Amino acid sequence: MAGKTSDYYKQNPEARQQRLKQQKRYNKTAEGLKIRSKANKLNRQLGTYGNGDDMDASHTGPKTGKKEKPSSNRRRPRTGKKYAS
Repeated sequence: MAGKTSDYYKQNPEARQQRLKQQKRYNKTAEGLKIRSKANKLNRQLGTYGNGDDMDASHTGPKTGKKEKPSSNRRRPRTGKKYAS
């Protein structure tokens, strides 16, 4: 079951393209690269990187993480902290 945001972007291709363009630019910034690299590192440590188990690394703290379903992990609201290490 997709969320409201996912449904919106599926129904509005122009908005989706704009979002993807913005995300592509952000991922190239120093902050975006740092967050992505730490997230990948945690995924590898938990053994869920690229193995197709449909699990995410949930960043529960600055130095901790656990395996979690993507639907649970990604629906949690951001609190301003970007844990990924």
